[in-house]
Amino acid sequence: MRSETVYTHYRNTQAETHIVKINSCTKSFISALICIAMDQGLLPEASTPISTFFPQLASDPDPRKPAITLEQLLTMTAGFNWDEFGGQNSFPRMTRTEHWVDFALEQSLRHKPGTHMEYNSGVSQILSAILMQHTDMSVAAYAERYLFGPLGIHDYEWEQDPQGVHTGGFGMKLLPADLLKFGQLFLQQGRWEKEQLISSDLVQRSTQPFIAVSPPNRGSYGWHWWVDQYEPAKVNENIAGSPALDNTSAEQHRPLHYYYARGFGGQYVYVVPELELVAVLTNDKRKKEKPPLDVFPKWIVPELWKLARL
Repeated sequence: MRSETVYTHYRNTQAETHIVKINSCTKSFISALICIAMDQGLLPEASTPISTFFPQLASDPDPRKPAITLEQLLTMTAGFNWDEFGGQNSFPRMTRTEHWVDFALEQSLRHKPGTHMEYNSGVSQILSAILMQHTDMSVAAYAERYLFGPLGIHDYEWEQDPQGVHTGGFGMKLLPADLLKFGQLFLQQGRWEKEQLISSDLVQRSTQPFIAVSPPNRGSYGWHWWVDQYEPAKVNENIAGSPALDNTSAEQHRPLHYYYARGFGGQYVYVVPELELVAVLTNDKRKKEKPPLDVFPKWIVPELWKLARL
């Protein structure tokens, strides 16, 4: 697939050459590395229970916990009692402990695993630990060999927890241009130049909707990717006596599907397969002004939808 940059704008010119925090976009990188390890046979099937990686969970008083699967970690449906941004069970509290992974694993279950999506950077740290455990190298070293290196990503920083496990849910710094490469890799079904870095099967599986998310979030969640669609209001729908949509109208109202990595503060990587398009949005800290969170769904994707239907 031939790629072409159609629009670039840096409000702050330094953003082009200075790596910045991508925050929770890190989660989608962890997902990609998990997929690569699965392809290589270093990690087992997504249905594998968590007790395979952490045998100590077999003695947990809640029999549901050791049966949590790798896929439920990836889809954040493990069921842990977790409040991401505050309280006793949160990622800020986790980062103040001496062992982040143990903290995440010790949390009680609020929901039956597989039934409810609860945003949780703790499960991302568990995934990072699993990756380190089964590749026999640091997560960053594994990324350099099998993801960053092939993509030509050389300038980055990545935080680690007290045990040396690279942060699974946040803590990575990258250039916007390298975020674009990452999105392009997924647009190309895991292929980069002449090399298949991730199998197309796992690219599709990881970016398909797995479970609906709760407001104020939109759409669904996959394997550490957000999944959504744009569909304009169907004017004739639910109006008594209005004629059924003909084939042309149905085509005109067909939704535009996309998936994306999302990081706190306005960091996004959007992939729109139908249009063979990747869009990267970053934010450069506007002090007290809150970054707009709906730029793409509110302003960009409606215009893309019009182009797709021309």
